[in-house]
Amino acid sequence: MGFPGTWMTESESVVYRVVPKCACSTIGQIMFYSDHGRFFDGDIHDATDGMHKWAIEASQPVIERNVKTHGSYAFTCVRNPYTRILSSFFDKICGIQRNGKRYRGNLVPLLIQKYGIEVGGPDGKQEFDQIKSFRRFLLFARDTIRWKKPMEPDIHWSAMSGHISTFIVNGGRYNNIFFTEKFDEGMQSVLDDIKVKHKVDLKTIPRFNESEGHGPKRAHPVEDYFDDLSMHLVWEIYKRDFQLFRYDFENPGNKMPKGPVDLDEVHAKLGK
Repeated sequence: MGFPGTWMTESESVVYRVVPKCACSTIGQIMFYSDHGRFFDGDIHDATDGMHKWAIEASQPVIERNVKTHGSYAFTCVRNPYTRILSSFFDKICGIQRNGKRYRGNLVPLLIQKYGIEVGGPDGKQEFDQIKSFRRFLLFARDTIRWKKPMEPDIHWSAMSGHISTFIVNGGRYNNIFFTEKFDEGMQSVLDDIKVKHKVDLKTIPRFNESEGHGPKRAHPVEDYFDDLSMHLVWEIYKRDFQLFRYDFENPGNKMPKGPVDLDEVHAKLGK
């Protein structure tokens, strides 16, 4: 199985396990900058050189050797499950992607037909009942994760613990797992522990948000999208994420974690 979703700087200063919808564009650009003294021109997900990625065949043996021998500092970043699934909905389901098309081609028509979801019209800009549509999307997300129907779960809404566990199960070990909600503090803690070719000043680094502007703006506070049934579905999908990464399940309005991640617990529970 190897190390899917793993990126590493060319200098091998640091290894990162990508978790979709958790500041991965910004993190990738910071890694690129730390090696080259410039940002990648375009979406870092499209970069095919200047960085090792598991998706690039030539990078696989280099990443595998490094990760299995724990040759470099390894980290990842997590996000509140409530805001993460909401972000996935507005970006991937309601938004037009950077290629000018809908995400995954026939996915949105399928959702409109089978789950009665609205997405704000052809361009995602018309008014629609966001709360009603989001709750129906949540049902679909649960169906994909629980029963792999009507399709396999998508990386943008499958549980963070699933992404993070593949790295551990195959022999990797994390030195740091930090929170999107405390990004500067967490990213600084990584930079403080590694040697980089080019110093990174987080205060001046732009936020690279590949999903910015793709879809409609969220019209309500986070907690308005989650009634009792929605919270039940979220728990069914993301129970381990809440428990391992210390997020507040009881209060969807509280995006902040309740405490630091216990790395030993993460390795013990996700390494099986």
